[in-house]
Amino acid sequence: MSATVRARRPASPPPGIPHVIPSAHKYPPISSRKDGLDADERREAAAKGYGPTRKINPPGGLKITSGEWKLLVVILVVASFVRLFRISKPDSVVFDEVHFGKFAGRYIKTRYFVDVHPPLAKLLITAAAFIFGFDGDFDFKEIGKMFVNTPYIAMRMVPAMLGVATTPLAYLTLRALDCRATTALLATLFLIFENALVTQSRHILLDSPLVFFTALTTFFFVGFSNEDKQEPFTERWWIWLVLTGLSLGAVLSCKWVGLFTVATIGVCTILQLWLLLGDSRVKPRTWARHFSARALCLIAIPILFYMTMFELHFMILGSSGDGDAFMSSEFRQTLGRGMPDTYADVALGSEVTIRHLNTQGGFLHSHPHNYPGGSGQQQITLYPHRDDNNVWRIFNATVDNYPQYDYATQPIEYIKDGSHIKLRHITTDKALHSHEVRPPVSDVDFQNEVSAYGMTGFEGDINDDWVVVIDSGAKRDKDSGNRVKTLRTHFRLRHLNTGCYLFSHKVKLPEWGFEQQEVTCNKNAVKANSLWYVESAEKHPQSPPDAERVNYKIPGFLAKFWELQQVMWTTNAGLTDRHAYDSRPQSWPRLRRGINFWVKDHRQIYLIGNPFVWWLGAASVISYLVVRGFLILRAKRGYRDFENTKVVKYDSLCGFLFTGYFFHYFPFFLMSRQLFLHHYLPALYFSILMSCAVFDFVTSTLKPKIRLQIAAVFAIIAIWNFYRFSPLTYGNPWTKKQCTSAQWLKTWDFACNEFYDDYSQYNASPVPTPATTTPVASVDQPTERPGIIADDPPEPVAPEANTAVPSGIVAEPGKDVFAKDSGEKTKSMTWSESESKDGERVVSVMSASEVKTEGGTDTQEPGTSSEPVPAPSPESIPEPVPEPEPVSSVAQQAEAVAPLREKPEGPMDHAEALADQVAHELYPEARDVPEGE
Repeated sequence: MSATVRARRPASPPPGIPHVIPSAHKYPPISSRKDGLDADERREAAAKGYGPTRKINPPGGLKITSGEWKLLVVILVVASFVRLFRISKPDSVVFDEVHFGKFAGRYIKTRYFVDVHPPLAKLLITAAAFIFGFDGDFDFKEIGKMFVNTPYIAMRMVPAMLGVATTPLAYLTLRALDCRATTALLATLFLIFENALVTQSRHILLDSPLVFFTALTTFFFVGFSNEDKQEPFTERWWIWLVLTGLSLGAVLSCKWVGLFTVATIGVCTILQLWLLLGDSRVKPRTWARHFSARALCLIAIPILFYMTMFELHFMILGSSGDGDAFMSSEFRQTLGRGMPDTYADVALGSEVTIRHLNTQGGFLHSHPHNYPGGSGQQQITLYPHRDDNNVWRIFNATVDNYPQYDYATQPIEYIKDGSHIKLRHITTDKALHSHEVRPPVSDVDFQNEVSAYGMTGFEGDINDDWVVVIDSGAKRDKDSGNRVKTLRTHFRLRHLNTGCYLFSHKVKLPEWGFEQQEVTCNKNAVKANSLWYVESAEKHPQSPPDAERVNYKIPGFLAKFWELQQVMWTTNAGLTDRHAYDSRPQSWPRLRRGINFWVKDHRQIYLIGNPFVWWLGAASVISYLVVRGFLILRAKRGYRDFENTKVVKYDSLCGFLFTGYFFHYFPFFLMSRQLFLHHYLPALYFSILMSCAVFDFVTSTLKPKIRLQIAAVFAIIAIWNFYRFSPLTYGNPWTKKQCTSAQWLKTWDFACNEFYDDYSQYNASPVPTPATTTPVASVDQPTERPGIIADDPPEPVAPEANTAVPSGIVAEPGKDVFAKDSGEKTKSMTWSESESKDGERVVSVMSASEVKTEGGTDTQEPGTSSEPVPAPSPESIPEPVPEPEPVSSVAQQAEAVAPLREKPEGPMDHAEALADQVAHELYPEARDVPEGE
């Protein structure tokens, strides 16, 4: 031993006690310590009461210094300024505030509505509106409508503050992924000064909450993964795991795009379990605990959270509203407008209402308005609301040798399988009728028109007769399988003369049919779309006093929840209509085109991203794929790149971020529904993190000062780009020249003509932009530019070079399919409400033979001639007396029938295209075949 080192001998025992040599040291020698702690760390651990061999791990692997916490405060201040700057402007409705602001009003008034998105984000906005005194009266009817008595600033603050909170989450996530502070700071600056994210977070929209909860879920899962690497099943391990599950439920409860976040976390969790399964040190029982914990927290908790949001949704929306029509009758029973008990027996002479089973189109309905084409007879539709025009009386069929039946005096005759009946519309006294005439919309050879035909005193003809075909009955009521019973029997109606089945599908009639659902008689009817049931039946004169009554079964929460999910899914998948500013996924990373949010008072809000941030993120994703593929090829050639700890670290880091980007972007390629640029924002978040991770790798060998300088250059470029397009983000004044110079791509269709030539003009008295209600012009261009909205200006304006959008452009909100069937019932007109005119006759068309008129047309236009049209077989059909027709509809019908009669060569019009689509779906063999084959 060296002379400079003094050895301390063990203490001598007291006298009388034998000396015992200790078998082991109280603390293990330095050489046996494998905790990786240095002397300072052990001293710190000892000061906090830990044993000298226990390592102190920061929560979630976050090694954040006090200086960084101060930096986060500065980040929050800057982010708040950027997102809250002039948030009160504009003081009118912007883009989809038309929908989501309206939903807040429905929540406050407790009126039921249906939306394709889950309720969490809407509930948060509603909470702010309620706290600040919103009464729900403002209707958010159209873009540009000025707010009146509406706390719109408080409502906009919800997405704005969530957008602010997203920026520190990006910093913490990258630090937890072991990136440098400079890298994390660069990511936050990219997010703060990203124009599209700022625009989305400043208005009453759902994408800012979606991005926030996506970022929150990513951060919690990274923290959990760091805890799992250190020591599983600790208290902190469980906290991070539970928080990840709750955040998954939240992101899924904002939008169904959150399913992509679930997929990201799910794939990474499966990989973790797979690696644990291959670790021989992990016992099977321990692996089962890992699996059970993850299944509980990452599957059960998100589902419970998601269902809880819908329970709140149902609890608040307890009154009837616009969404009733899209739900089943059982569901509507819970909305305060339940149907009273009705009689179960259905017989000849019963007054009934009949509903379609498969679609939510509603009741078999008729009203005193005629088809503009075809036979020109009275319309038959499906109407979603209860109405007097839904009531029919059942009579026996009128063909030869059928005995006449007096339901008021003769014994009751129940409707059975095979019964021949006819249905008489109570309000207009016309019979449900079909014939060999093509419907005005589904104009294909296997579809026949269904109309209401006849008049008071006219018994009808064979085309009024239908055969009841019972399909199924209720299990608890055996009689319902043999005879028709209210609510319990599902049946089909087969036309006696032509053999077609009464049919309906999700095809809406045009405006002349009040956009109600089409009803036809289909020779090749899909069974599900030709099933009907009786919803209500009045007491029959021959029914006993104690006749059985029935009603819908009140559904529980699970039944209501599942039904609403089906409606949301079906409707979401059906959003295939084009929009003036929709786009496809392949154009998003390149930022080919934005969305016009608002144009008014010579200002515009246009959703466009920060070009530098978007293109840098896309380049980083591509770079990772190229480098990863190159490393795989090198590994095949025997190189050991993946044994390098640095390569492994950044491959794991970038691989995780690429997984998030992949699942938030590429699934959109599988969707045929309507898509917009803002669907890319969650994927954009991952691409920003990816670009910063690539920056961290590339600058890993540089000195910190040089790395900081490079980051500063990137941040300055991003801030300059943000400032360049900030007038479109905030709706600030801009000049035509600046707007035109900012159109770096031809597809960036800013409304440059809407801006003044000079800033001094904005200081003068503002001249409101005239309201325009212009249609969308569809323009097919190789640059993927959809249609533009144009209007004829009040004065000729000379076009300017490189101006993509002409003057008069208006913003258009996303389509709300649930708004088409509003709660208003003015479209259903009773016979007594309409004016009539004598001297006109409508006859039944008995066959497919054409009825020629003087003008050479094949149908008689109602109201165009006072001369009656002879029936095909006057000997066998009683001649009906003249029936009144509503004067108010004649002019409209005359205008509507003209384009239907004229079918020039060329592209199909809307009705023809719709009918062609229906034909291809329901009868593939009916596709167009070239002549001569």
